[in-house]
Amino acid sequence: MKRWYGKLLGAFAGAALLRFNPLLGAIIGLLIGHAFDADWFRLRRNNPYAMLGLDREASDHDVDQAYRRLISQYHPDRLSGAAPELRAQAEARAAELNRAYDRIKAQRKTRK
Repeated sequence: MKRWYGKLLGAFAGAALLRFNPLLGAIIGLLIGHAFDADWFRLRRNNPYAMLGLDREASDHDVDQAYRRLISQYHPDRLSGAAPELRAQAEARAAELNRAYDRIKAQRKTRK
C-alpha cells in the first residue's frame, strides 16, 4: 500500500512553519513526509516481514519462498569452512530468520 498523506501534511506544515520562505518549507516538509511514508524511521527488527524482505500483503507462497532463499544463503552448515566470526554471524542471522518465519506463520494461523 502506497502512502501519500505524510508528504501532503509535511508540505503544509513546512510551509506554515517557515513563513519567511513557504516554498522552501514545503519542500523540506515534503521530504520529511516522504521519509515517514517510506517508513525510514521505523525499526525493522520488530517486523518479521521486513526481515524476510516482504510486505504484509505477501502470500503464503511468497513467504515460504523468501524464507527458503534466505535460509539457504545464511545457513551455518553452508559456511562450515569459513572463519569463525563469519560463521557466528551466519548463525545469528539464521536464528533471526527462523524467529521471523515462525512469527509470521503463528500470526497467519491465528488469523484464519
